[in-house]
Amino acid sequence: MRLTIWPRKALLSLAALGAVALASLPVAAFRDGPQSVAPLAEKLSGAVVNISTTQIAKSPDGVPLPKVPKGSPFEDFFEEFFNKRGGKSGPQDRKVSSLGSGFVVDGVEGLIVTNNHVIEGADEIIINFHDGSKLKVDKVLGKDSKADIALLKVTPKTPLKAVPFGSSGNMKVGDWVMAIGNPFGLGGTVTAGIISAKQRDINAGPYDDFIQTDAAINRGNSGGPLFNMDGEVIGVNTAIISPTGGSIGIGFAVPSDTVQAVVQQLKEFGEVRRGWLGVKIQTVSEDIAESLGVAENTGALVSAVTPDSPAAKAGLQPGDLILKFDGKDVSTMRGLPRLVAQAPIGKSVDMELLRGGEKKTVQVVVGRLEEEDVEADLNEPEKKDEEQAKPETVLGLSVTPLTDELRTQLGFDKKVKGLLVTAIDPDSPAAGKNLKLGDVIVEAQQNPIATVEDLNAALEKVKKANGRQVLMLVEDSKGDTRFVALPL
Repeated sequence: MRLTIWPRKALLSLAALGAVALASLPVAAFRDGPQSVAPLAEKLSGAVVNISTTQIAKSPDGVPLPKVPKGSPFEDFFEEFFNKRGGKSGPQDRKVSSLGSGFVVDGVEGLIVTNNHVIEGADEIIINFHDGSKLKVDKVLGKDSKADIALLKVTPKTPLKAVPFGSSGNMKVGDWVMAIGNPFGLGGTVTAGIISAKQRDINAGPYDDFIQTDAAINRGNSGGPLFNMDGEVIGVNTAIISPTGGSIGIGFAVPSDTVQAVVQQLKEFGEVRRGWLGVKIQTVSEDIAESLGVAENTGALVSAVTPDSPAAKAGLQPGDLILKFDGKDVSTMRGLPRLVAQAPIGKSVDMELLRGGEKKTVQVVVGRLEEEDVEADLNEPEKKDEEQAKPETVLGLSVTPLTDELRTQLGFDKKVKGLLVTAIDPDSPAAGKNLKLGDVIVEAQQNPIATVEDLNAALEKVKKANGRQVLMLVEDSKGDTRFVALPL
């Protein structure tokens, strides 16, 4: 171990420098803690509302009476309770109530934002305001289950206090935030904390992009606002992770940039109209990244293109790596669907992609995403295949050309051509590489594969370029395609 000895004068200088640095900090910074959020909470509380819903739950017919001894004093009680409740015979419907939060975004028109799951299935919705007044919701202007946002309409006698949206994109991890809501029915509850993380994917929906916060979020906070320190809504509190049902400091909010776009469309159309590209994409794994010569998790890799889709018309191909969409970086695979969904329908946007090792820019006109899957007719005239060949082994894979007979047996579409994987050597590099028996290799290095000779030619091309991975496009009998990189 090497020991460094500082001269005494140097040590005195360092000590003096530290003393000056500490002395330059205000004493109040240590004594009073963080600045109070009381003025902000007082200013904003009037725009945050408690939402109570009522749903009529149908009672099932023929509910059996509990078994009690004949002549028991409870016999008459249970008979009265189950069969003659309210003086009516038979099972009766009952009201189920729930509580949530929301906030006013337009005080003149009486527009209130909350979570879709707060009002889902409700027969009656009541808005409870900070001053004790109540208003019944006249109409649900629209709701979106994918973003979990709903827009409600009330008729105020006088303009309501409203709060503005801020930009969630400008917020950083570590920024202070404040939540106001109705946890466990305790209205007007204020909690504060910081943004713990951004762009969280919690598998709640196809466009997950949550803000994570350690400001206490509990049941009943759903639909309430998450504020920045300027009093702007930068998120809608939506979900928690909790093994106990209470806050453990991990809450999630839908970013305001997403909420604003959804609210605008709900107000204008009563529904959300999302953009559509028409591609199947996958994550760029370490092996695939090496074969493409890019960093892991770069962009979104196109594994299939829907015929007659915006992507097909723009000339996109399987194997294209989408790097930018409409000037915005596609940092991860899941980032692309969010960008496309938020793009205006009919807008022509530039897409930067990597194809064959070279960057290329194409223009695509954004289509509209329909709720139902639109499948084009992919059937082609049947062509006679060659006689089934004996399986051959390549890179630890036993493969054979896909014939008409095999297509019928395995349920492949007539359009699918390639090499069927019939066996995988467990000791080969192919084992554990997201391949399974019954997969069909349709491309290698972005070239169509129909025979073993085609596959070997692709391997030789990689070897001559001193490559170490071969990129293959495979398809299963369900029609799902994906890229797999195998080491040579």
